[in-house]
Amino acid sequence: MTAIPLVLVHGHPFDHTMWRPQIEAFSASRRVVAPDLRGYGTAVPPAPVERFERFAGDIEALLDELDVTACVLAGLSMGGQIVMDCYRHFPERIRGLVLADTFPAADTPEGVRVRHATADRLLREGMRGYADEVLEKMVAPYASPEVKAHVHGMMTATRPESAAAALRARAARPDYRELLTRVTVPALVAVGADDTYTPVADAQAMHAALPESELHVFEGAAHLPNLERAGEFNTVLGEFLAKVDARS
Repeated sequence: MTAIPLVLVHGHPFDHTMWRPQIEAFSASRRVVAPDLRGYGTAVPPAPVERFERFAGDIEALLDELDVTACVLAGLSMGGQIVMDCYRHFPERIRGLVLADTFPAADTPEGVRVRHATADRLLREGMRGYADEVLEKMVAPYASPEVKAHVHGMMTATRPESAAAALRARAARPDYRELLTRVTVPALVAVGADDTYTPVADAQAMHAALPESELHVFEGAAHLPNLERAGEFNTVLGEFLAKVDARS
């Protein structure tokens, strides 16, 4: 049985090290690709994204470069929305979807206003104040000091210009709800029980919309269950990957 490559798409304002526990857990048994998105981490080109679909285009180009013809595509938060955009653009390459702590709807007018206001703030003030403010929403207040330090470090290392550009691009993204009803591959929907950014109700709605999906709610986690509950997350992801491998 062939192990399908796993492609991991990080959220905002993070980098590929967000997936460190998953890279360590699965690299021995399958090819794992965990890029830094355009403008984040050490990504080349470092220039910020202009349009949201550019993220999906970059991932498709990377798959071409690495000769990955089929994969399981996993994304968290903004990464989950990028995964949905990838399915919109190149579904024939995708054998399974993992949608973690994300939501498919386009932003409301108020959501657009908040994203632009946050982008303005990041350009004006830098990342640290924002990172301090949102840390205990990204991860639960009771998360381990090590996880908190990792998440805070990723946020403060992100370039404000890149974070602001991604927020503006994300504010203009399309609505993926109808797309989800047409997905023809298995999907895993995951969410932290204490996530206030993308609450459990959002995950339940995605699970209901997807023709073939399973839902897992991680107790003792907020917006980043892959870090907060890494062992349990890896177990659930591993079982899903085994099912996709068997099917493929």
